[in-house]
Amino acid sequence: MLFDGWAADVQAAAHVFVRALEPAVEVSGVDGHHLERVRRVRAGERVTASDGAGNWRLYEVSEAANARIALVAVRAVMHEPVLTPPLAVAFALTKREKPEVVVQKLTELGVDRILPVVGSRSVVQWDERKSAAALARWDRVAREAAMQCRRSRLPTIADVVPLSALAGTSGLIVADRGASESPTGVPLVGPDGWVVLVGPEGGFSPEELIGLDEAGPVARLAVGPHVLRAETAAIAAASVLAAQRTVGDA
Repeated sequence: MLFDGWAADVQAAAHVFVRALEPAVEVSGVDGHHLERVRRVRAGERVTASDGAGNWRLYEVSEAANARIALVAVRAVMHEPVLTPPLAVAFALTKREKPEVVVQKLTELGVDRILPVVGSRSVVQWDERKSAAALARWDRVAREAAMQCRRSRLPTIADVVPLSALAGTSGLIVADRGASESPTGVPLVGPDGWVVLVGPEGGFSPEELIGLDEAGPVARLAVGPHVLRAETAAIAAASVLAAQRTVGDA
């Protein structure tokens, strides 16, 4: 039987991801180096570990040496509560390291799915040859952010798709500075919960907005009166909706 609870509520020196929450676990490699050499975790301290799927467990460090941490369980496996409705953020790619910042902050805010998109006005033109490396980098950023914020359920990061691929998505909400509609009571359509779409720095083209509206119900969400950078808008929109989520059934 799994008991519900948040790893962030437990007094622990660090949070780490492991393959399985066995009674005894060894953390080595990059994570072991980080815990033992950077965080300087020592024997006798406590660490929470998660499988990335929402399950976590409290451990005590039995040994810490040579970039390796040995852990012994001191509690039963716990289950991180599920937040509802599901929340996904589709954000248009921006230049340089900005997508990494977006992935980091969306992970900390508890976003379930992160959907990178490219719009007709996007400055960044996606290079398929670099896609595997970029997705691996974003996965790593999300994992590190989840460790920092003591999150036990890792977000899913989808492949990059054209913005038009979201047309007809259930629960679609477009971040729009000119919107007057409050997010409270935004209709949920189907099992996808909220899927908030944030455009590129150049904004959406009229054709893109028409295509989205014609494909199905689309709500609008204003996140302030000012013109925000694309990465700021993604974080702001996620914050508005994340604040309205509640604990639901697993």
